Amino acid sequence: MHRSELARPGVASSSYRGDSSRSGSVATIRHIAFVTPGNYAEDDPKTGLEAALRLFVRGEALGFDSAWVRSRHLERGISSAATFLAAASQRTRRIGLGTAVIQLGYENLFRLAEDLATVDLLSNGRLEVGVSAGAPTYGPLLGDRLFEGDPAAMDFSHNRAIRLRDNLSGGHLAGADQLVSSPAGDQRARVQPHSPTLAQRLWYGGGSLRSAEWAGRNGFNILIGNLNQGEGSDSFFETQRRHIEIFRAAWSRPPPPRIALGRVIVPTDSADDSSRRRYAAFAESRHARTLAPQGERRILFARDLVGTAEQILDWLTRDPILPQVTELRLELPYDLALEQYEQILTDFSARIAPEIAA
Repeated sequence: MHRSELARPGVASSSYRGDSSRSGSVATIRHIAFVTPGNYAEDDPKTGLEAALRLFVRGEALGFDSAWVRSRHLERGISSAATFLAAASQRTRRIGLGTAVIQLGYENLFRLAEDLATVDLLSNGRLEVGVSAGAPTYGPLLGDRLFEGDPAAMDFSHNRAIRLRDNLSGGHLAGADQLVSSPAGDQRARVQPHSPTLAQRLWYGGGSLRSAEWAGRNGFNILIGNLNQGEGSDSFFETQRRHIEIFRAAWSRPPPPRIALGRVIVPTDSADDSSRRRYAAFAESRHARTLAPQGERRILFARDLVGTAEQILDWLTRDPILPQVTELRLELPYDLALEQYEQILTDFSARIAPEIAA
């Protein structure tokens, strides 16, 4: 966690360097983040969105290195990551701001680049942009509310991520003789505003061997999480290890790639009895899906780590993926109260982060 934070009750710091006496302790993590869905009540979205902003402020105070939002559509959650993070940029000063992930099939890539560059400049370069490709899940439902033409003729492949990066790169769109005229004077056309380093902070949400190889070959950092596509194995960890190997082998440019690992982690140490029962029910409701590949795509799920800090640390020390990465994201459950999210982050920062931070 953030090295400028003083080690004090409730605040963990990366100045802890694995000096714990815990047998088999894993102390490899240099960057600790959390991701929140920003859920809200159907009849009161403002209160839920405001609570998510307050969680970013709390996360910064606790020393988290970055805070990320899920970007989901037609759900009670954050549908416009750029808009939300623009607000978060004005509530915080240090913490990184991330999107996990923007589904590019829903986006106009020119307009999205404008929005993302604006957020990055407002935040003084704190934005991390996670994206995914593919046809929009609810495209057939939305029809002409989303599409301007025939969806069958549209390219929803990984090329959309390349096009977004091109829009963020700052290159001119035409020759020097083709100018954009405005009251501020003539200028060469490029996407405005331009944030010079934002194109270097792009991530791909990879859950398959193909996406891992593509991300590495094209210079996108990779977000891996608690699910992946079982290709050639029924083992979640074996499959995820293979994704990392393929990603690293495909990477061929400086600087070294970044790999951010996501795990659902819910410490219960300071939770009240009602919250503990809710957390336990949440984990139990999702346990069956971890026992075998799910559906035609053979999706493999990791278990949710719900328990005391001592239990969670034991599970993490036996996670074979953790020693291979330096960045960890807490994937927060859906539909919890702000106080419960704050309790989870506080327990993690005080009781778990000091044991795993490099």
